[in-house]
Amino acid sequence: MKVDLFDFELPNERIALRPVRPRDAARMLLVEGDTAPFRDCGVRDLPKLLRRGDVLVFNDTRVIPAQLEGRRGEARIGATLHKRVDLRRWQAFIRNAKRLKPGDRVEFGGGVEAVAEERLPDGSFVLVFAGEEPVEVLLERAGRMPLPPYIAGKRETDAQDREDYQTMFAAEDGAVAAPTASLHFTPRLVAALDDAGVGREMLTLHVGAGTFLPVKADDTDDHAMHSEWGRIEPEVAERLNAARGAGGRIIAVGTTSLRLLESATGEDGVIRPFAGDTDIFITPGYTFRAVDGLMTNFHLPKSTLMMLVSALMGRERMMAAYAHAIANEYRFYSYGDSSLLLPEKPKRS
Repeated sequence: MKVDLFDFELPNERIALRPVRPRDAARMLLVEGDTAPFRDCGVRDLPKLLRRGDVLVFNDTRVIPAQLEGRRGEARIGATLHKRVDLRRWQAFIRNAKRLKPGDRVEFGGGVEAVAEERLPDGSFVLVFAGEEPVEVLLERAGRMPLPPYIAGKRETDAQDREDYQTMFAAEDGAVAAPTASLHFTPRLVAALDDAGVGREMLTLHVGAGTFLPVKADDTDDHAMHSEWGRIEPEVAERLNAARGAGGRIIAVGTTSLRLLESATGEDGVIRPFAGDTDIFITPGYTFRAVDGLMTNFHLPKSTLMMLVSALMGRERMMAAYAHAIANEYRFYSYGDSSLLLPEKPKRS
């Protein structure tokens, strides 16, 4: 499909630079089926919008301060880590990469240094961090939270972002972008969902900085999707299959949860344990195997995530929903409002 089919114009003032407070005070657009009127709701309405026996699936990845500023001699070098290779090696996108070559040492301050081991075909580098301290400890000392470009380009990252850009479920270090749909959840909202009989399960997908990369191809067939590491524990897969067998719906909280669930599910519709990389690219025409719905924020024009939600609900339906959201002054992107997408029927094989 042509990438331009997923384009739309977004007024600059609709981009949220800070989250609402409290988190669960965000608005939420309900998109049901193919023809039902759009409903302007709030995130706090979620317990009333779901059914007893439904299960929300969250991503428990934790964002690390993965942006580094350093020097190689007189040259300024910026690095955004995006995927772990091993205990001391990370793949990183490099700013001012023309001033860096394999074998160069970069000093990031605070006693944090790394050697550029190799340049990868996509232009990124493998960085090897010096010393014996865990890399996560080094990043806490020298790194910054990796806010998306559409926020970082408008204001400086600050101490508040260390809290704001982390979900209440964050437990597993490794993400360089937050699973932003979960940013809206609070202990109060979770308690209300428990009272409503809505289940809750966790998986882990370490979101990479590749999620912010633009689609440069003109056609979706020519786009190479970035890969990310994820895990679904056997007992989680078992409980999800049981919930669906009992008539409950599987609702992914965020596109990261959805992508991993779909990667772990066979053509028979059975969700299986998973541990490894996924580069699944979901576009219109995809047959969903695992999920019955999705809670997600509003995405960038021509992005892979705009294509994903269009696959779930239909392109024309989502373009109309986004037009409604813009006209009604919803807040967009990572710190913005939410949407709840419930297809007419489960689109499973």
